[in-house]
Amino acid sequence: MPDTTSTRTNDVLTQRLSVLSAGPHRDALTRGLRGIEKESLRVTRDGHLAMTPHSAALGSALTHPSLTTDYSEALIEIITPAEQDASITLDKLDELHRYVYAVLARDGEMLWNESMPGLLPASDDGIPIARYGSSNIGKLKYVYRMGLALRYGRTMQCIAGIHYNYSLNEEVWRVLHAHDQSTATQTDYQSERYLALIRNFRRTSWLLMYLFGASPALDARFLRGRDHTLQSLDADTLYLPYATSLRMSDLGYSNTTGQSALRADYDTLPGYLDALAQAVSQPYPPYEAIGTHRDGEWVQINTNILQIENEFYSTIRPKRVTWPGERPLHALAARGVQYVEVRCMDIDPFEPTGISLEAARFLDAYLLACALDDSPLLPEADYAEANENFGLVTKEGRKPGLVLMRGGQAVAMQDWAAELFEKIERTAAALDALHGGDAHARALAAQRAKFADASLTPSARVLQTMRDQQQTFLQFALAQSERHAADFLARPLDAQTTAHFDTLARESLDEQAKLEREEVGSFDAFVAAYRAYTLNRFSV
Repeated sequence: MPDTTSTRTNDVLTQRLSVLSAGPHRDALTRGLRGIEKESLRVTRDGHLAMTPHSAALGSALTHPSLTTDYSEALIEIITPAEQDASITLDKLDELHRYVYAVLARDGEMLWNESMPGLLPASDDGIPIARYGSSNIGKLKYVYRMGLALRYGRTMQCIAGIHYNYSLNEEVWRVLHAHDQSTATQTDYQSERYLALIRNFRRTSWLLMYLFGASPALDARFLRGRDHTLQSLDADTLYLPYATSLRMSDLGYSNTTGQSALRADYDTLPGYLDALAQAVSQPYPPYEAIGTHRDGEWVQINTNILQIENEFYSTIRPKRVTWPGERPLHALAARGVQYVEVRCMDIDPFEPTGISLEAARFLDAYLLACALDDSPLLPEADYAEANENFGLVTKEGRKPGLVLMRGGQAVAMQDWAAELFEKIERTAAALDALHGGDAHARALAAQRAKFADASLTPSARVLQTMRDQQQTFLQFALAQSERHAADFLARPLDAQTTAHFDTLARESLDEQAKLEREEVGSFDAFVAAYRAYTLNRFSV
């Protein structure tokens, strides 16, 4: 959303909503898609990181469409299909959790329902990196993660979150293309509008940190002796009194890495692609000092600022479904932006699946407002300002009287939030009118209440619960995880649904075995071809 609330800006949002809410295409807004990717660490019943391999009963982490691993062998990623209604998405997420918990219970394990990890191994290199088998693509995924370990450390890769994938139906873009009288091609217009969404998101996503940030505290051992400015809540817990999301604060990837100077260009798709293409092809001296091999074994794909484009850490990404073997940048260059991936949502420890339907409804209304509102370009000063506001809210979001910067001018966070809610109210009303009912309006009202009373925010509730129960961070997170495990295990899937997931697991294992059986060519040649594809086939 833009930096001002001018009449023209308000008219843009109102006019676009009016156009989309009338006529034969009025149901197009109900046919957008949203999917969820939820990361969770596998832990033992006493909260220690599970050191066991990813269970074969869950299928192949390389080829399963819904159950994979992220950085660590113990970091499960649960992926829903993309659905037209958030309630269906959440139902699918619940089903997948029930299946996973039934499998993990056989080994005395469960999922850690917190963004910040529990008890990790005593040394950083004791955290197991995910394995994907002996195929060349499986080896590449492992080497990439080895590179992440050398660049950022393994501990940081154990932070978990929820990614919310969101798209509008292409009919929406066709209608707006005509309404805006755009001279761009349909594909280019759609990409332009998704980038406009991203610019508005970057300026205002501090709002999500206040409303949904749920990681105000962490286990002191997580920092492994690093310098910090956190306070002690108890002998084992560090926190900040007004923090909303330490996960998304500067406790994440170190500013000494090559990413610190990397600025994505969200003004144009060619600009975005060029910035990322340079990062995946430009050597970075500290990574050159590491090299690509140790003792004859690959330890990173290359010595560039980024090994691959997905290494770029961002709160939101433009995305396009890739074809087999296709790089994400090439897919975007060839066919444009298809959806956005929101990457800043903490796991809500009070929700069994880590996210509520109410939160998803609000995200839908918020992202629609970002997509339809006017969206000024994001020059370097505004880019930096947005980052500073976001960082400030992660660490001091519940501080009374907090002031942010907007266009170089100070603005009370409460006042800016009120302006944003006014816009989101209009998109929520439009969605409710199309769907029937008042689900989006109720979701919006619940979020407004958090600004009237900060104690209602997840971050405040985490700290209050810990104080009331006299719990350390680990005790709180373990108790919540145990409670949710019991909930899922008390609701086993029916035989037919279980059989469906069993079949998917077997098929994924068969697919991985086939890849390994039919593999041709050496891994060295595979990596060389992969890197050449990056350098030679990318164009904007």
